[in-house]
Amino acid sequence: MAEQTVREASVTRKTNETDITLKFAVDGTGEVKLETDVPFLNHMLDLFAKHGQFDLTVDAKGDIDIDDHHTVEDIGICLGQTLREALGDKRGIKRYASVFVPMDEALAQVIVDVSNRPHFEYRAQYPSSQVGSFTTELVHEFLWKLALEARITLHVIVHYGQNTHHMIEAVFKALGRALDEATTIDPRVQGVPSTKGVL
Repeated sequence: MAEQTVREASVTRKTNETDITLKFAVDGTGEVKLETDVPFLNHMLDLFAKHGQFDLTVDAKGDIDIDDHHTVEDIGICLGQTLREALGDKRGIKRYASVFVPMDEALAQVIVDVSNRPHFEYRAQYPSSQVGSFTTELVHEFLWKLALEARITLHVIVHYGQNTHHMIEAVFKALGRALDEATTIDPRVQGVPSTKGVL
């Protein structure tokens, strides 16, 4: 049997708004090193990587004196780019996953298709527009850019909840677990899991 290729990638993105270096490994152990100016996003990325068993290093500085938008958006872009690169031709992956995660009273569901067809659907209504200093609309921005750059189909549904922090936390845990399942190598899969022969 051929040795499995190491599925990891890194990217540096430097603009007038942000300066980001991000490294991502699909087949990790949940090892995380996060240095960003957005504490709530640090918390969510930590959950994402731990529950997906991904290794993730992020060093990001941005124009948070304006707001967190550019930093959150650009980290989503970088994470999507590294995920796409790390998966290569996607040979042998399961491709699909659907995961429910409860967080106390909240329930979130993430459905993913590692399809090379970027699409994003988002159904979430949060009780609060802020969690601490973090604006909840940035969850959509992050996930949309992740799906676009990773070229995955991503559906995110928050079924219910009362605490906004819990609801968003459930989303990021479910995202990690869904991507872990969808990117898992299935020894039964010959080539790529598509009748087209490519993904």
